[in-house]
Amino acid sequence: MITLPKIKNRSGNITPIHNNIEIPFDVKRVFYLYDIPGGESRGAHAHKECHQFLIAASGSFEVLANDGHTQRLFQLKQPYMGLHIPPGIWASEINFSSGSICLVFASHTYDPSDYVRDYNEYLQLVK
Repeated sequence: MITLPKIKNRSGNITPIHNNIEIPFDVKRVFYLYDIPGGESRGAHAHKECHQFLIAASGSFEVLANDGHTQRLFQLKQPYMGLHIPPGIWASEINFSSGSICLVFASHTYDPSDYVRDYNEYLQLVK
């Protein structure tokens, strides 16, 4: 988890994000998940090379991260907190609150061959 800068103002706050400063990699792609029914899940995959940085831009959700040996649960609920998911980590976004938005910064453009979507295959790769 990384705490991002928060510039407070009575008319609203702002959080700036820069490559290799707040996010520990160069961003090549940005996307967001939305209209996810409350309680639903997304993700459930790992990347071979791509880093991801997730922020709950609105609402909340949890990320279940697994390195093949240890599993950790992270709760994202503030827009100034982000989670860095490096390559080789199996991650699932779960328990979305209704109306939540998951903002994702990625180190690579979309490449289907970078994804590991089968958990048993993932376990073989991390051995």
